[in-house]
Amino acid sequence: RAGVGKTTLIQKASEVLKSSGVPVEGFYTEEVRQGGRRIGFDVVTLSGARGPLSRIGSELPPGKRECCVGQYVVDLTSFEQLVLPVLRNAGPRGGPGQSVCVIDEVGKMELFSQPFIQAVRQVLSTLGTVVLGTIPVPKGKPLALVEEIRTRNDIKVFSVTKENRNHLLPEIVTCVRSGRK
Repeated sequence: RAGVGKTTLIQKASEVLKSSGVPVEGFYTEEVRQGGRRIGFDVVTLSGARGPLSRIGSELPPGKRECCVGQYVVDLTSFEQLVLPVLRNAGPRGGPGQSVCVIDEVGKMELFSQPFIQAVRQVLSTLGTVVLGTIPVPKGKPLALVEEIRTRNDIKVFSVTKENRNHLLPEIVTCVRSGRK
């Protein structure tokens, strides 16, 4: 569900893994607020690059490839420019052990991008790469890639709630370390 703390959990897990020497790359999404109200979302890569993922309709310059989720217009160009290079470069760097690729999230906005869908599938099938990602709770029409991910036998899905989010961190870190996708 939105707002339960999935992104915060992902950020904390990334920090713990990085500080123990695990190579971590990827991206997360962050709310953008103005005067107390949410006006959209940004994509932030773990190396610190940031760009718009979506804005409330009127906030985007005209002429963008328009895909909408509710009142939000998705800026596919910005999203793809930031995220695709990160995903395409994910994977072991020749060193020992596994690398971790953070994908937060595989959701409705992100799935307007066909190259993103291909890149996610590629990362999921890359040996030596463990994906730490978020997918939305199913509601309404199923999203094909989300269901594909949810039902893979090499994936472990954690349901994050406000009640359990603070206890899940060690479990998630252990799971990622043990190389289970």
